[in-house]
Amino acid sequence: MSLIKQLWLAIIGLLLLSFVGSLVISITTSRAYIEQEISIKNEDNATALALSMTQLDKDLVILELLISAQFDTGYYQQIVLRDTDGSVLVERVASEYQGHVPGWFRHLIDFDIPPGTATIQEGWQQFGTLTLQSQYSFAYRALWRSFMELTAWFIAAGIASLALAAVIVSTIKRPLNRVVEQARNISARRFTTIKEPRTRELREVARAMNVLSHNVRQMLTHESQKLDELRRDLQHDALTGALNRGAFMTRLAALLDSDDARATGLMAIVRVEDLVGLNDRLGHDATDNLLKGLVEQLTTLDTTSEETLIGRLNGSDFMLVVPLETDIEEFSARLKHALATLAPASELRLPTAITSYAPGDERSDLMATLDTALAEAESAQGSLPVVVRERERQPLFATHAAWRTALDTALLQGPELGRFPVLNAQQHVLHYESPARLQLAEQWQSAGVFIPWLARFNLEPALDMAVIKQALEQLRQNPEQWLGINLSIAAISDARFVTGLRTLLEQNAALASRLCFEIPATLDSRALASMRGFCAALRHLDCQFGIEHVGAEFTKLAELHDVGLTYLKVDASLVRDIHASVEQQSILRGLTTLCHSLGLLVIAEGVKSEEELAQLFRMGIDGVTGPAIRTPN
Repeated sequence: MSLIKQLWLAIIGLLLLSFVGSLVISITTSRAYIEQEISIKNEDNATALALSMTQLDKDLVILELLISAQFDTGYYQQIVLRDTDGSVLVERVASEYQGHVPGWFRHLIDFDIPPGTATIQEGWQQFGTLTLQSQYSFAYRALWRSFMELTAWFIAAGIASLALAAVIVSTIKRPLNRVVEQARNISARRFTTIKEPRTRELREVARAMNVLSHNVRQMLTHESQKLDELRRDLQHDALTGALNRGAFMTRLAALLDSDDARATGLMAIVRVEDLVGLNDRLGHDATDNLLKGLVEQLTTLDTTSEETLIGRLNGSDFMLVVPLETDIEEFSARLKHALATLAPASELRLPTAITSYAPGDERSDLMATLDTALAEAESAQGSLPVVVRERERQPLFATHAAWRTALDTALLQGPELGRFPVLNAQQHVLHYESPARLQLAEQWQSAGVFIPWLARFNLEPALDMAVIKQALEQLRQNPEQWLGINLSIAAISDARFVTGLRTLLEQNAALASRLCFEIPATLDSRALASMRGFCAALRHLDCQFGIEHVGAEFTKLAELHDVGLTYLKVDASLVRDIHASVEQQSILRGLTTLCHSLGLLVIAEGVKSEEELAQLFRMGIDGVTGPAIRTPN
């Protein structure tokens, strides 16, 4: 039984005890008093009537008239005149009580009052004995009225007391609920903190749990920082902070193999020409600062990714990949502006090549295109020669208006959902990934084709809502499955979308618990706040929440301890050839340990081989998905 119920029972029990005790004492005292008073009255009236009869002639008619006159006043229950032998000479008895006092109450009171007795004399001889019993129906009425008034008073006092108790209990219950909720959060490994209540006992408990949450958060922050340091030591160039060639190429291959919006974008390669001569002219320190500045300027060109994908392919070549970027001319202008701020043109020459990539492109073909363009840039004049090499591909639609019309039509028709299993080590399906496809140009296109255009037209919330409706329809047909739905940052940041989604899921509450909402790992502080609010709005529907495409650079785990996530999906760039990379194993093992400390499942994306699969499960990964994963028969 809960503490609040026990407190309510104690309050109600105390009120009832006070009521019953007061009632018993009041009625018992009144009953004793009334019995005493009526007993005295019986004696007095019997004595007075006997004295009157002593002074009269002992004619039975006269005596009977006197007794009848006295009895008819209505104050007597019984008057009996007996002779010296005990024989009844005159008797008057009232009928049975006919008042409004309930019989159970009269039976409960049951007055025990002795009658009054007096002797009637005839001269010096005894004529007879008079017995008189007063009527005490009025006493029942008085006690009944007292009982009803006392009951009414206690009901009123009880209601007032319970109302006051409700206020007091609510003031106790609010901080108690916060403490209970915090305890539940901690048991679920969501280390939240609460305001300390004023109640001393609860304050001590809340303070202890707040200290626990604070210490755990510090531990998570420290472990995240250590993991990030390890990742930088293993995968990044020590001087510039860019990815080393091996890590960069692995990330690039995973990016091109993905089936989402990241599979479309731009890439550029910048060469620091005559690096050795530059080092001799400027000095070692100045050259190092120049290379660091180059990486910093390239980083500013990507405003959407959590960490800009920049690699140092060798001593003088730096490569940049910017997902979701489609305007190659505008990007070229921004790149020239960024490079122009590095150093005087006389001291530095930076030939640059730019090309675009799209779903289905091969890494070797893209690198060949960039190498050819870079060679052309090196032979060009000027300190910042930039060669833009557009790859030959037929666009789906030629104009923005055509894209907008096609997207509106496709959204009206509705998306098609993919079905890719996520399995655990026991080959059980955790859920099915359900990426959206839209019918454009009479073909079903993957997200990498249309997401950049949806983002440009601010149609991402509309797509996400259409996907969720389609997922609910599939769940109605097969309510036993779990579906993973990708949501955009734009959607969870849209208050109208969140409100509409909550209403939709509340109307389908039985199916809502089968949905797993996945948010991209590109979370800045504003997106984190939006995600926290989004999860809070839907948590009562028992939905699951996860983050997808989590790379080694993901260091926000300490900030997500109170969101209520269920799982994280590790990006394919960290999974690719993990069986052959000790560095990636160290990073992923640390990330897995950190996630497990928060109670999060870790799922690996993009698994392409049995070797990767075996290594992942040996490292404690909870689930896998990718081309090598098939639904068990």
